[in-house]
Amino acid sequence: MKGIAIGLSNNSKEILIRLKKTEFIENIYIAGYSKDDGQENELIQVQKPREILLKKWPEIDLIIFIGSIAASIRIINSFLTSKEQDPGVIVIDNKCSKIIPLIGLHQSNSQNIAYQIANLLGGEIIETNNSNDQRFLNLDAFGNQWGWKRSGNIKDWSKLVIKQAKNEEIFCKQLSGNCLWRTSESGEIINKIDEKETEKKDSTFHVSIFENHETTWHPPVLWIGIGCERNTSKELIANSLNNFFESRNLSQQSIAGFATIDIKKDEIGILELTEEKNLPIKFFSKEDLSKIIVPNPSNVVQKEIGTPSVAEASCLLAAGEESKLLEEKRIFKNQSGAVTIAVAESKNQYKPTHGEIHIIGSGPGDISFLTNNAKKALSRCNVWIGYKMYLDLIKPLKRSDQVLVESKLTEEKERCIKAIKLAEEGIKVALISSGESGFYGMAGLLLEFLQKIKKRYRPYFEVHPGISSVQLAAALSGAPLTNDFCSISLSDKLTPWSLIEKRIEGALLGDFVIALFNPQSVERNWQLKSVIDKCLKSRPGNTPVLIARQVGRENQSKKFFNLNDIPIKEIDMLSIIIIGNSQTTLVDGIYLTPRGYLQN
Repeated sequence: MKGIAIGLSNNSKEILIRLKKTEFIENIYIAGYSKDDGQENELIQVQKPREILLKKWPEIDLIIFIGSIAASIRIINSFLTSKEQDPGVIVIDNKCSKIIPLIGLHQSNSQNIAYQIANLLGGEIIETNNSNDQRFLNLDAFGNQWGWKRSGNIKDWSKLVIKQAKNEEIFCKQLSGNCLWRTSESGEIINKIDEKETEKKDSTFHVSIFENHETTWHPPVLWIGIGCERNTSKELIANSLNNFFESRNLSQQSIAGFATIDIKKDEIGILELTEEKNLPIKFFSKEDLSKIIVPNPSNVVQKEIGTPSVAEASCLLAAGEESKLLEEKRIFKNQSGAVTIAVAESKNQYKPTHGEIHIIGSGPGDISFLTNNAKKALSRCNVWIGYKMYLDLIKPLKRSDQVLVESKLTEEKERCIKAIKLAEEGIKVALISSGESGFYGMAGLLLEFLQKIKKRYRPYFEVHPGISSVQLAAALSGAPLTNDFCSISLSDKLTPWSLIEKRIEGALLGDFVIALFNPQSVERNWQLKSVIDKCLKSRPGNTPVLIARQVGRENQSKKFFNLNDIPIKEIDMLSIIIIGNSQTTLVDGIYLTPRGYLQN
């Protein structure tokens, strides 16, 4: 993403600096005809907007104007050419209260970016297109979010969009790629056509690996197996690949990557081609290749390098389980060498460099406790994965084109594996935890899985902090965590009880305020009493204790007790307990652990 932001007055400097910190904007400018207020900022360049656009327009993907929408339109008017070529344009007012995606809602993805900026800056997005009002799928743009590439004449795509705007039926014939998009509210409106059905002319788009359709999204599911003579030129390999695909009506936009034997790790022609196409390449040993059953084994290849197949075997290995050999090997020769090419189709897409995983702490319950950073990440992701109750709490933020993948409470591993697989397919995924994902949440488990994946194959990830229930419980009661404190989970499903006891003893020895998570369940009905008994041996019976339940949710409650009269039977897994230390006080409903400022 290459983007610039232009402030039309000096009042926009602070917004420009905030935008510069996002992944969307590389350079920021103040319009040169604005009056300088005397303050200089090395990040911001001062230049006339027309001069900026004369230089930047051909190479940028996005322009954000801060200021008048009318002035912005006048500035870009003479530069506009076509929807296919123009960068996206977004206008933001000087108070960040209104964010308007103006140009490139589909092709430049400015609509989705505007959503992210609106959530980040706390503004309201203003839309005028039919897609959002009528929950339409952005037919000519939605595939970008699923890791696909588009082909076909823009006029044909525009005809489809116009038909959709007139509430005419739209059909999709999908032969490959991820089908999860169909479960979104927008996707459910699209009519499905099976492979053998006749398509509805001018009303159908396709999702396939083939090049013989006019309006098609291409998922990355094709693996190219390559074998070649030493020092075969890149030109021969590239031309052979072009001929191969053209003769089979296959789209190179559906290529997921290349595969070959590991002795070709230094083969210049292959490496140059993969680098030129910006696609991954997988290398396999002769032992692994020999295990693959192929239709065209070669005794010559077996004698020369120790495996009967390179091209066919390597593309099948790269494509993974349930893959199929789509095209058997073909050999191409000329004076600059010889190359063998075969193609396998994978069941799953593969585009990890495009995929992302955003681990989001959704807060203790109410949407008001969700951070702007987390809201931005949610708007960026097409798929949200989480425990159903947590997803229900944030569902009002979901757009009609986004998909929820719900799971049960104990399926944490399955959620992480699903998120990683989708991200490897090139999809942006939000993995939802309640509270703060790094506190007994999904962040740690997901990162354990990611550590097992080689860095070059690992999808991008980001952890977005959330407000923990213990933070909210403390805020509701006063300031019991102002000084040193610790949090301890009493669940012994993952941590041995003997270790939990040592941590309790250490916290008591250090006079920490103690926050207890997961204090008691139907199955674990003795541990809490054991902990309270230990505390009573070290702390007075009148030590103040907070019991907060369902914090941030509809049935939220807080109650104060002394350590020696805690109603253990009333406590469950929805409760948070904060046990004060020797300095903690409870005066007129104010629960406080002083830091010591007044002692100086």
